[in-house]
Amino acid sequence: MALKGLQASSTSGGHIWSRELGEMKANVKDVLVLRAAKDLGNPLFGMCVLGKENMMPLLFSCLFVLLQLSGNLALVVTPGDVAVLEGRSVTVPCHYDPQYIHHVKYWCQGRMKDFCTTLARSHETGDAPTAENRVSIFDDPTQLVFTVTMMDLTEGDSGWYWCGVEVRGMWHADDAAALHISVVHGMSVLNSRVHGEEGDSIDVRCQYSLRHRESEKRWCRSGDWGSCVKTDSNGTFQNEAVEIQDDQWETFTVTLKNAQRRDTGWYWCASGEQQVAVHVNVTPRATTTPSLVTDLTTLVTDVMESSDPTTCTEAVAPPARGFVQQPHNAWMPPLVICLALLLLLMGILATQKLWRYYKRSRAAKELEELESRLTVCPVREADWKNTTIVFLNTSTQQLQVLGKDKHNF
Repeated sequence: MALKGLQASSTSGGHIWSRELGEMKANVKDVLVLRAAKDLGNPLFGMCVLGKENMMPLLFSCLFVLLQLSGNLALVVTPGDVAVLEGRSVTVPCHYDPQYIHHVKYWCQGRMKDFCTTLARSHETGDAPTAENRVSIFDDPTQLVFTVTMMDLTEGDSGWYWCGVEVRGMWHADDAAALHISVVHGMSVLNSRVHGEEGDSIDVRCQYSLRHRESEKRWCRSGDWGSCVKTDSNGTFQNEAVEIQDDQWETFTVTLKNAQRRDTGWYWCASGEQQVAVHVNVTPRATTTPSLVTDLTTLVTDVMESSDPTTCTEAVAPPARGFVQQPHNAWMPPLVICLALLLLLMGILATQKLWRYYKRSRAAKELEELESRLTVCPVREADWKNTTIVFLNTSTQQLQVLGKDKHNF
C-alpha cells in the first residue's frame, strides 16, 4: 500500500509538474508572440515566434536574444553620416531617451559596437579635449543630448563611430547609434549663395583643408581665370573693390567693398588645384519713398540695355570691379586674316601694273631704236619710190605698211 501510495503520489506530482511546465511554456509562448508582434519591424524578434511547444532550444535562444536587445527600445539618435575637411573640427550631437539622463555616455570608433575603441567618456574625461585623441564629450541632460567634438581631423580619422550609452545590468546591452565620418581633402564655403544690397560690404568665407594652409589663395570671376586676384606671402590682398584675409589655418575671407549690381554673378574660391563655386547677388537698395520717375527711368534703361545686341550676350559676364581685366583678343584672328588678304590683293595689283608698265616701256624703246636706225642711215629720195617699210606692232600683232607719201622722216 505504501508503495502504491508513493507511486500514486509520484504519479500525481508528475502530472502536476507536467501541467505546470505546460502552462509555463504556454505563457512564455504568449509573451514571445506578443513581443514579436510589438517589434514586428525587427527581424530578430520575428525569428522568435514559436510554432510548436516542444522547440525548447529555440525558446531559450530567443529568450537570450530578447534580453540582449531589450535596450534597443530606448533609442539613441545621431544626425547621420558626416563629411568634414581635413584639418578642421566636427561636432556630433547624440540624442538619448530620458531614462538615460544619469547614465554614462561614450564615443567609440570601430565597425562593430562590441569591439570598438572608446575615445571619450562622460564623467571621466571632462569637457576639454585631451592632447592624445583630440576628442571631447559634453552631456546636456536638460536637452537630452550629448555632443562629441573631434579636433584637427586627418584622413586617417575617417571611419565608423558610435554614440553609446552604458546600460548597467547583466541582461541589458548598451544602447548605441552608429555614423560614418569622412575626412576629405579640398575646399568648401560656408554659404554657396550670398547676397547683399548696393553699397554694402559682402563677405564670403572660403574654407580649405590642411594641405592648402601654405598655398596661394585666389578669388576669380567665373568664366575668366585671367581676372583672378591672389594673396601675397602674408595671406592678404586689397584694392578699391576686393579685400582678402587668410588666417593661414582653415579659412580665408573675401570682402566685396561697396558692392554694385554689376558684381552679381558666379565666382570661384581657389587654392592650388582645388576650387569651389560661390554665387553673389547684389540687389538694389530699398528706398522708403520710391519715385515714379526714377522707376520709369530705370525701366527704360533696362529695356534699352536688353535690346542692345552688343550687350545681350549670355556667355560674357559684365565686368566686375577690382579684377585685373585682360584684353579681349577675340577680334585678332579675323583682323589678321583680312590684313593678309588685303596685302595679297595689293601685291597682285602692283605686279599687274609693273608688268604693263614694263611692256609699254619695252615697246616704246624698240620703236625708238628703229626710228634711230632709220635716221642714221639716210637713203636717196629715188630709193623711196619703190620702197615699203613694215612695222610690227607686238601688242596687237598687226602689220602696218607705210609709203613715202604717208610718212616723212
